[in-house]
Amino acid sequence: MTSVAVIGMQWGDEGKGKVVDLLSESAVHIARAQGGNNAGHTVVVSGKEYRFHLIPSGILYPHTRCYIGGGTVIDPKSLIGELDSLRHHGISFEKRLFISPYAHVIFPYHRILDELNEGVHSIGTTKRGIGPCYVDKVGRRGLRMADLIAQDTFRDKLAKTLQWKNLEIERLFGHKPLSLDEISDEYAAYAEQLAPFVAPVEEMLFRAGRNNEKILYEGAQGSLLDVTFGTYPFVTSSCTIAGGVCSGLGVGPSSIDRVVGVTKAYTTRVGNGPFVTELSSAELGLFPDHTAAREIGVTTGRKRRIGWFDAPLVTHTIHLNGVDTLAIMKLDILGDLDEIRICVGYKIGKKQIHTFPAMIENLALVEPIYETMPGWKCPIGSIQTFNDLPHAARAYVRRIEELCGVEVSLISVGPGREQTLWQGTFFEKEPV
Repeated sequence: MTSVAVIGMQWGDEGKGKVVDLLSESAVHIARAQGGNNAGHTVVVSGKEYRFHLIPSGILYPHTRCYIGGGTVIDPKSLIGELDSLRHHGISFEKRLFISPYAHVIFPYHRILDELNEGVHSIGTTKRGIGPCYVDKVGRRGLRMADLIAQDTFRDKLAKTLQWKNLEIERLFGHKPLSLDEISDEYAAYAEQLAPFVAPVEEMLFRAGRNNEKILYEGAQGSLLDVTFGTYPFVTSSCTIAGGVCSGLGVGPSSIDRVVGVTKAYTTRVGNGPFVTELSSAELGLFPDHTAAREIGVTTGRKRRIGWFDAPLVTHTIHLNGVDTLAIMKLDILGDLDEIRICVGYKIGKKQIHTFPAMIENLALVEPIYETMPGWKCPIGSIQTFNDLPHAARAYVRRIEELCGVEVSLISVGPGREQTLWQGTFFEKEPV
């Protein structure tokens, strides 16, 4: 196969960074379609941890070419910080990282408005300015990377936009206005550093596809954070499902050969909103603590809410994305449990429901229907093949396949690259 999209099946934090890193070994092009530095990927290589927010994690392989698409929103300061981190680790990215001129730019007023709005109507955002930047994009008031690096026109465009944003900040929230000179000077410096990376990403990806070169499309966040199909309004501000790859990178639907859905062996979410399978305090005490379980957000530093695996939820997102195969992450975290619960259906009162509720008010009423499976009560981080897993662990994976109707092809049993089990037929020929 030539191109694969890697998409999160839950509320983000599923482990897409590791999957992208693994598949990047045999890919040539890795492209990020949407979102901003509200996303976070963690990759562990030879015991060293790398954290990414906007740059595709495939940048760690020297043979790859990585792209930040027009559907993203870019905080220049944050992106430059990521570049500095790569330099610190000795990772070369010159002539290997390309930024679309169509990507919109996050400014200080976006971050301020994000924080001020969160104080009025809290949905648990990262306060990185992502939502307000997308609002300006849709409202046709945004500035793009093409504008940022155009030295002769940037300041005038910023001045017109800032006039309106200052009115909004002052009159709605009583916040002091922002300085045009300060922002203009700060962002001119950013433009100088980032201009060499701005390139015709869309044309480059088209040519790569036409030449049958291997492309990996990297999703951000998770399907239930999609602005249209997620648990609205507790969602992000972009399209996080597979279709967002097309709109965010300017590629046609036929350009995606396969979709890999990434899900944890249980469920987590960060932020507010209903959570059908969320653990009780007693159940949470059976799990490793958040640090040991690696359940503290890369971007926010917040502890993630934890719940049992929700098969109706994952089945729903499989349908939204046209998923061909699943990657099950963090199976090792369940290793100490005597019993493991798995949600196999939903009910409201005594009535079983068979569709995922569109309204959060209805989702909040849902009760999970559980099956209980035996735990395996042993560490599995050093196991090398699926067949060597304890019987109970294999049975758990097989039950997920049965409930969701999709083959599981990749199982993660630890954070390292080597702590990965490949099974089934999807990756028999080559990972990408």
